[in-house]
Amino acid sequence: MGQPLWLRCEKKEFERRAALTPTTAKKLIDAGFEITVERDPQRIFDDEEYEKVGCTLVENNSWPTAPKTTPIIGLKELPVSLEPLEHKHIQFAHCYKNQAGWAAVLTRFHRGGGTLYDLEFLQDENGRRVAAFGFHAGFAGAAAAVLALAARKAQKNNGPLEKLILEPYQNEDAMIKDVREKLQTSGVGLGGGKVKALVIGALGRCGRGAVELFRKIGLDEDDIYKWDLAETSKGGPFQEIIDVDIFVNCIYLSSAIPPFITNETIKAAGPNRRLSVIADVSCDTTNPYNPIPIYNQMTTFDAPTVEADVGTGNPPLSIIAIDHLPTLLPREASEQFSSDLLPSLLQIPQIEEARVWREAKELFGKKLAEAVAFEAQAR
Repeated sequence: MGQPLWLRCEKKEFERRAALTPTTAKKLIDAGFEITVERDPQRIFDDEEYEKVGCTLVENNSWPTAPKTTPIIGLKELPVSLEPLEHKHIQFAHCYKNQAGWAAVLTRFHRGGGTLYDLEFLQDENGRRVAAFGFHAGFAGAAAAVLALAARKAQKNNGPLEKLILEPYQNEDAMIKDVREKLQTSGVGLGGGKVKALVIGALGRCGRGAVELFRKIGLDEDDIYKWDLAETSKGGPFQEIIDVDIFVNCIYLSSAIPPFITNETIKAAGPNRRLSVIADVSCDTTNPYNPIPIYNQMTTFDAPTVEADVGTGNPPLSIIAIDHLPTLLPREASEQFSSDLLPSLLQIPQIEEARVWREAKELFGKKLAEAVAFEAQAR
């Protein structure tokens, strides 16, 4: 019998990506794996695409019935529940940085005896993530910001954005075409300083994606401000953010830093503030160290923006804080991520010994102990 691996469905609304694509599934099957795939109508890949490469299809959300020795792979976090978790789960859990509800997530594993292998913390020998959606997150976040800017200009009033809904694109070309057209028809136009954007974290994968989107839609290079550690070392808040149309935050937050922008700096800028849209791709909304402490709620594809408190008589400021932006390009983002993850997936038969999995389990053990202690103290 080959190594089993179970691809579960995604329950997060609007999520169309997959941790395992038909292309990667075929390579695993060729290596002796037995792949089970849950039917999922919202996944960008049709069920038949998996069936054609030799996967076994099962009912949607049936993974709790899988043999306890079968690893379960998914992408986004599981729905909130108190049910114990007994399997090995490979997924993004968003619970290692003290995010809201972090301990409740981890103690489900404690009660069930399961293990979390968090995809965010699978790292190579140099401490770099073996697979990440960073580039597509930045690319999509910048696209969403431009769409919000265009919607604001087209709306011609200071109320909440009313007609902006984000929907996944079939491919990158379709996204670029749509973003350019909406910006131009809104009356903003392109080039010559008409749109200025600032990207913080510009040297990372996410930041490079944001910069690339701005280039592909036609912004002048001089209108794309690329900041990283050198530029932010002086500590915020930064007036330069106030002086552009779009600010895209792409940093990886690991410790406390001064805020990039505050409600006070926004209000102090007054009616002549240029900044119109913030895309917080990093999305550290509930992190106590959030460097954009001007909002406190996530946004969604059908309601992609929340308005900042700008003070009386000042122009609006819309914030995008969607934690699964790469699903705007679900097929391309999934193929890239799954391909990067493949070498690690091939090591699952040696999951207890292979370094990438062993270290992920050790980190889980450390975080689980913290969660158990936290829960006990809370009682």
